[in-house]
Amino acid sequence: MPETSFQGQVVDTEPASDVYLVIGIPGSGKSSVSAGLARRFPLGAHIEGDHLQELIVSGSHLPSPEEDLEADRQLLLRARNAAVLARSFHAAGVVPVIDDVVVRRAHLDFYLEQLKDLPLHLIVLAPTADVVARRVAERDKVLADDWSFLDEAMRTELDGMGTWFDSSAMTLGETIDAVLAKG
Repeated sequence: MPETSFQGQVVDTEPASDVYLVIGIPGSGKSSVSAGLARRFPLGAHIEGDHLQELIVSGSHLPSPEEDLEADRQLLLRARNAAVLARSFHAAGVVPVIDDVVVRRAHLDFYLEQLKDLPLHLIVLAPTADVVARRVAERDKVLADDWSFLDEAMRTELDGMGTWFDSSAMTLGETIDAVLAKG
């Protein structure tokens, strides 16, 4: 590699046109939709909340149905880290697409604060509970707990926030097309 390879290189260029936050309950299709959506842009990055959680290799507290203040703190930490990555990609002209389980208003408000002043599209994936149950049963990723109760919490606490998609009868491609059409 020539010595001048990095001389004069600029990382941040024209900012990206969009930033996406794709939320929903486990099994709603967040990761698949987010990865596919990011691939639709000339420069796109998929930032997966679960993968950020996996970076904590010692002392990780995964969310659980029982109250766990440390798990809650780590959820906010991963949201902050997702936002930091999104800001970095956005500044470099890469469209960031964050996916995370967000069902509580306080959690969403934290994300929105971290992403303020960005051209944010909030996408809420909300297929029916029976479709989510089928998807969870069919996938390789095994959940330790039944998270179906989060659907009601999400529909109650986040009603009116973002753009909602009932992807129950949609293919992955159709869902991504719908998100881009509304964006």
